[in-house]
Amino acid sequence: MRPFTYERATSVADALRRTAGATDDGASAAYLAGGTNLIDHLRLGIREIDRLIDVSHLDLTEVTELEGGGLRVGALARNADVAAHPLVRRRFPVVSAAMLAGASGQLRNMATMGGNLLQRTRCVYFQDPSTPCNKREPGSGCSAIEGLGTYNALIGASDACVAVHPSDLCVALAALDVTVVVEGPLGERRIDFADLHRLPGDHPEQDTTLDRSELITTLEIAGPGFAGHSRYRKLRERASYAFATVSVAAALDVQDGRVADVRLGLGGVAHKPHRARCAEDALRGGPATHEAYAAAIAAELEQARPGPDNAYKVLQLQRAVPAVLDALTEEDA
Repeated sequence: MRPFTYERATSVADALRRTAGATDDGASAAYLAGGTNLIDHLRLGIREIDRLIDVSHLDLTEVTELEGGGLRVGALARNADVAAHPLVRRRFPVVSAAMLAGASGQLRNMATMGGNLLQRTRCVYFQDPSTPCNKREPGSGCSAIEGLGTYNALIGASDACVAVHPSDLCVALAALDVTVVVEGPLGERRIDFADLHRLPGDHPEQDTTLDRSELITTLEIAGPGFAGHSRYRKLRERASYAFATVSVAAALDVQDGRVADVRLGLGGVAHKPHRARCAEDALRGGPATHEAYAAAIAAELEQARPGPDNAYKVLQLQRAVPAVLDALTEEDA
């Protein structure tokens, strides 16, 4: 592991000052919160930094209510604490369920909300420094295109990268109205969740739209509405501590047998958490039936470009999405 300095920030402003100082000196810096992803990358040699700035003790851990029934969640709140919080469980059960489906209890006790948003892909080639990877070393090539394609993206991939986003929480947030609040050298910036993550394009090394020194401080989840009637389902290769092959986050509002509103987030599908807007548009105002749900996900997957190794994901989604919506419909009956 390459040597680096460790610094402990005393405030958000102090963290930003230390990061700006590193940049001014031509050094690279990173924020340390739970460290469940970053420390692994430092050990594996996937990432190298000059300065590690510890923000884990900043006062950004509270879950508070917003006007209209929404919640403000501090970026340093631990995943385990947020998943168990009574307001989260009652108003946004899909968020709680997604976090409980992710990783182990020990990791959830360390991982933070803000850090979860910044997880990097678990593509086997990204995590193997001996192989070419445009995300790790821009311009070197993408080993996954001709290599093991089992976990590759279906939607939004490019000739430079076919990796998928690993987070369970982010799939749930993609199905909700969420604002990510960040602080940077120019002050506060508010980012719609859909605009936080990037598709790979020609620059897969850029996972998000954040500037290098920006720090996530809070997440604001808008009033629950029908989000209280939501579910998360994760398909994986083993029962625990495995990343999703595909996952579904759904919230559904059925009135008089018809879909008044619906939200769908899909995981294991793309380089960013995927909002299934085509399927949502197909369902709104239509019948709340299994056939309609199956037709909607089929319409969504018309944009999918599966390869020989990951075509199974299409079948998984064709079965999982209607099953989740059927279960929500039965609850409404």
